[in-house]
Amino acid sequence: MMFQGHHIEVASNAFSLAESLIGKRFRLRWEEMKRHHYDVKTLIHLTEKERSQHAFAHLCRYQYEAHSEAGASSHFYRVCLQDDRILEALARAGNCLNLASLLLYIATHELVHVIRFNRYEADFDANGEEKDREEERVHTITHEILRYSPCNELRLMRDYFSPRYNLMNA
Repeated sequence: MMFQGHHIEVASNAFSLAESLIGKRFRLRWEEMKRHHYDVKTLIHLTEKERSQHAFAHLCRYQYEAHSEAGASSHFYRVCLQDDRILEALARAGNCLNLASLLLYIATHELVHVIRFNRYEADFDANGEEKDREEERVHTITHEILRYSPCNELRLMRDYFSPRYNLMNA
């Protein structure tokens, strides 16, 4: 199962909204948010290294030479959406979840990682317990960002991905 055209449009909208929400949370102006270089790819465009059987999205980091303004990151992040895992989770959840809400949750979660890595608040290469602690921090921040959403599906998402249920890797 892979994303089709309408899935791509929903993903694009989710990442745009997530950027806006994260910008507010971290007090970033639009220009500052754009300094956090990332792109989003779906399963059909992923290399073997960018695929994961354990998550809805896999974040990869690449190095590039920065020739732009001072303070620009020399890292580029790729959010690798695992279409098959996302679509399978939606099928399992029935009417409890919808694609837009799930993708907004995923986008927010992954972009929080990008911000934290670029600000050196977390170590991209962390292993073991430190990596687990970072995931807990990012889950908490993601929940804070999405807490006031009037959308019922997002409230369900917060419950669905709470540490108690932690179905993110289901």
